Amino acid sequence: MSGQVGRADTASASGEPPEPTVIDPVSAPDAEGRPRRTTRRFPLFTRDTARPEGGGRAAPGDAPAPARQWPILAVLSMVGLGLLLTALDVFRYGLLLIGAALLAGAVLRWVVPDVGMLAVRSRFTDMVTYTLLGTAIVLLSMMAQPKPWLTIPFLDDTLHYTIRSQGG
Repeated sequence: MSGQVGRADTASASGEPPEPTVIDPVSAPDAEGRPRRTTRRFPLFTRDTARPEGGGRAAPGDAPAPARQWPILAVLSMVGLGLLLTALDVFRYGLLLIGAALLAGAVLRWVVPDVGMLAVRSRFTDMVTYTLLGTAIVLLSMMAQPKPWLTIPFLDDTLHYTIRSQGG
């Protein structure tokens, strides 16, 4: 129960509710809600989340909302077009467009200093995530049946070995 705020087990003689008992004095706030002292330890209760690096507006504050968030709108537009192509039974091109949109998001995250809502985590984590997902979607769309554009022999051998070992 260490590190938590709880209530005292006994009520006062006057019938008032018991005062809260602070078990963790490092994160206990003062009367105005501020921490009592500065520490490198994480607080018991967090009140907000820091904005990710590059998470500011991509355009000035007086610009209309779409202009302020153009990086995420560009990526989402490409993904939406890719989903539309996929729904119209042009799945390979649609999936390639979705993967390209994620790769474009990684490039935007690397090049543009303020990308607005495209910044979710740190710059490095966003770039790695967008790159890995985009590359995986592009490769899988190129390997899709029928008539794959890309064949990777060891994956084919692995699949056949797995099916043979399960059936026998």
